[in-house]
Amino acid sequence: MIHQRITFAIKIENMKILHLSDTHNCHHRLRDLPEADVVVHSGDFCMVGTEQEAIDFLNWFCDLPYKHKIFICGNHDDCLYGANIDGLDSNVYFLCNSGVEIEGIKFYGIPMFLSDCVTERQNQNYAKIPDDTDVLITHSPAYGILDFDDNIHYGSEELLEKISTLNLKAHLFGHIHAQRGLEIIDNALFSNGAILDADHIATSSPNVITI
Repeated sequence: MIHQRITFAIKIENMKILHLSDTHNCHHRLRDLPEADVVVHSGDFCMVGTEQEAIDFLNWFCDLPYKHKIFICGNHDDCLYGANIDGLDSNVYFLCNSGVEIEGIKFYGIPMFLSDCVTERQNQNYAKIPDDTDVLITHSPAYGILDFDDNIHYGSEELLEKISTLNLKAHLFGHIHAQRGLEIIDNALFSNGAILDADHIATSSPNVITI
């Protein structure tokens, strides 16, 4: 008799995501964080970008009491460019132009390293976002979406163009501290999760979204 193993991907109906970004070494000031299924940090956990800063953040992040934890790098986290981070817990995911599926939801993360941004590599990274992505995590916003400061839209036009071809449930990002907030466009939820204000002093409560 031949026994066939059948596996089922169980997709939860509602996933609660705690979104952090742009903490810039102030992560220890975040206390009594709300409950969630997944915590996501979309970059700029460092300020200067030293290994010591990154290690301090990673120790804190790995100790957070969440079932799943995801992080990417921002433009202040250059010490991790090309890094292969060993020793992370099995429920902690470092996404670098890569993805992970959690309980049926497909996450994909793209960092914002300066050496990529001054070349065509960053646009190439955006072009490679998988079509079946549910939750996109970038550090940069897309052009025109929670990206306005100093009378300038700082978001990426190439990222906006790529997003227009996807059927996202959510896009999580940061980078522009003055535009922290939430916006819904074409049934997709856009979250700028910057924790520090534009002066890098005051902290805000993190965004919590449900998809």
